[in-house]
Amino acid sequence: MLGLVAGRSEPGRAEESGSRMTVLVVCEKPSAAKHFAEALGGMSGTFEGTPYQVTALRGHLYEFADPADQVPPGMRERVRSWDLSLLPWDETQFAWKRVVRGDAASVAKDLKAKATAPGIDEVVCATDLDPSGEGALLFAEPLLECGIRPKRLTRMYFTDEAVPSIQKAFRERKPVPGNDVTQLDEYRKAITRARFDFLTQQHTRIASECAGQRTTLRQGRLKSAMLLLVGDQLAAYDGYVRTVKYQDRFRDENGVLYTDPDQPQFATQAEADVALAKFRASPVVVDSKVMKSTPPPKLLDLAALSSRLGPKGFRPADVLKTYQAMYEAQAVSYPRTEDRTVTPAQFDEMLPLVERIAGLVGVDTGFLTHRSPRSTHVKDGGAHGANRPGPKVPASMSAVERDFGKLGVAIYAELARSFLAMLAEHYRYEAQSGHVQDFPSFRGKAAVPAETGWKAVFSGGEEDEDENPKGLGTRAQPCVFEVVPKRPEHPTMAWLMKQLEKWDVGTGATRTSTYAELTKEPDLRKAHPSASDRYPLMVDTKGRTTLTEFGEQAYRLLPGTRIGDLEATAHVYQQMRDVAEGRTTTEAVVAEVAEWVRHDIEKMRENAVRMQEELGLRAKAPSEKCEGEFAPTGASVSFSRTWAGHRFTDVECEALLAGKTVAAKDFAKKAGGTFEAYGKLDKGSFKGSDGKAHDTFGFQVVGFGPAPDANGKVPPPSSWCGHEFTPDERDRLADGEAVTARFTWKSGKSSEATVRFLEEDGRYRIVPQFDSDLTATPSRHLSRK
Repeated sequence: MLGLVAGRSEPGRAEESGSRMTVLVVCEKPSAAKHFAEALGGMSGTFEGTPYQVTALRGHLYEFADPADQVPPGMRERVRSWDLSLLPWDETQFAWKRVVRGDAASVAKDLKAKATAPGIDEVVCATDLDPSGEGALLFAEPLLECGIRPKRLTRMYFTDEAVPSIQKAFRERKPVPGNDVTQLDEYRKAITRARFDFLTQQHTRIASECAGQRTTLRQGRLKSAMLLLVGDQLAAYDGYVRTVKYQDRFRDENGVLYTDPDQPQFATQAEADVALAKFRASPVVVDSKVMKSTPPPKLLDLAALSSRLGPKGFRPADVLKTYQAMYEAQAVSYPRTEDRTVTPAQFDEMLPLVERIAGLVGVDTGFLTHRSPRSTHVKDGGAHGANRPGPKVPASMSAVERDFGKLGVAIYAELARSFLAMLAEHYRYEAQSGHVQDFPSFRGKAAVPAETGWKAVFSGGEEDEDENPKGLGTRAQPCVFEVVPKRPEHPTMAWLMKQLEKWDVGTGATRTSTYAELTKEPDLRKAHPSASDRYPLMVDTKGRTTLTEFGEQAYRLLPGTRIGDLEATAHVYQQMRDVAEGRTTTEAVVAEVAEWVRHDIEKMRENAVRMQEELGLRAKAPSEKCEGEFAPTGASVSFSRTWAGHRFTDVECEALLAGKTVAAKDFAKKAGGTFEAYGKLDKGSFKGSDGKAHDTFGFQVVGFGPAPDANGKVPPPSSWCGHEFTPDERDRLADGEAVTARFTWKSGKSSEATVRFLEEDGRYRIVPQFDSDLTATPSRHLSRK
């Protein structure tokens, strides 16, 4: 446990401060609150004369309500519908209501009680400083929803959760503009992204409906960009045709090639052999020797780190989870940083730890001779600094493995070597160039390593294909060289992250988390599997990326769309930065989604025809609807004309619209066979592919078996579990009497049982009675369905 520092008192001193008001420090999660308490002297107390309390959120306490709950009642059915003719949504009608997430209500209630308690004068946002602004958003949500309006609202800006950083940030708390959390630049950026992405749910509906395969094809800004990049690269990789041409060149005794780009390329080696006759062996002339060097590579971000670990068998989702745990233990730095450099203060903080870190990962400190800051790696500005080892150096790598597993060891080793590389010297080599004396148009080059430098510490740069420890030779022989176009690279996570970085799409953390979501292994054991479980889009096999059958469908719908346009996505990211800096508004950015939706409906419809043809798919038949006035309410309604395989006749549709009961015997069971049931039109709830409950209007079962007669009496079914009831048995069941017969159960076994026809929860059904006392509560209920 870290000791107390000068100027800080033990907990409890707040009460001694008389009328001095107390500062409430709101952290993102309990683990962060623990670190703040260590830095300030406890969960409450006085730090350098300022009374404080520390409390914690639990990540996001709120989330947007269902789209249908965001609009006026008259628009709800329109927003619920997946009918593309009803898109786009009118975002100006959205209330942007939030609901409490899961069981977070108690956390929100506790925050409100603490923030509005007598004596609390200032509330401090001490959540993470995410590049996306997410930390400010999750702080703002409970303040806005709970109506918390403190006299003073401030923000703490800290690079990590080490004691010095927290103490410095506490001393230098910055007032929130206008004392209004919605004016924080971070919040404006984050709420714009949140609303934009919420509205792009429409694209999942568009893709799913256009595909016509009864699947849910998830689309979104970053998801679609990844699908398009991976799909295009796979097409290039799979479409590669190896073609060989032959060209005359020279090769010296050290293996260096000398090439004249103007030499013809022949279709056959025989033709090249004929042309080769005009050349002969010749001395090599060295034209120049120049010493060159390359600096250490940039420090890693989360995407680059995860990309390096993928080929070792570590999945991105596990990297995120383990890294977060290591950060909370202060073994590594803040994960979701966008920085690729460190500040001078962070550099100075790390220098005393270099020998210990190097010893942990087996780096010879003799290579770490560049102990002054490099301008390429150490710069003012930034927030958390690049991903690197944390302030608490583990006792051993065995301790790392004990606490964080083999993945923790791999993460620490990569971060440590990446950081230590900037303390090594430049990699230096001699760049040699020369030509063939008798045929001077043939030129060659070689890179001769001189000083290993940082490459002895970290293998993080691009390999030089001209590297040759022997350099240029002295004599070159003519040869026939096979010219084979290089096959396009198979997409990998590392390749994909480089493409996204080039397009400035997403941050290292969001790229990694989205990739992890797209490539997670589906868990079909869930009672209500999500769309990602039922319809996974991508597969990662040790860093090598491919598309699933559903991913292939989603990819083929994207060409020409706005949601799949990398330039459009990069533009949106820039707009979010513009919102943060006050150059545009959230409303202006979010309004663009409607135009995207209109454009992409037409484009995906065009692409769907080609997709179905190329993949040999048959489009699903459009859902047939019944429409009319629902007599009980007078409202205009539309409902599916088919339920459980039964198509309602015109007469049945009229009866349902009139509010009457309709019965049928041919409803289809999922496991095969049919069942008899009756029901009416009404609102019901079902669990969608997202695992959430959704309201729908349509046929709702009231009971199983025959429908009630005119007097409201429900007759028993004609059969149950393989037994056909006789007329006498049906009469006895109708009178509430017991019937004993032989039934066939779901297991396939048959046995004798006594049954009755009883009402349970408003429904009549056959209830088997296995107890000897027929007046006892039935010990087992088997649904006829």
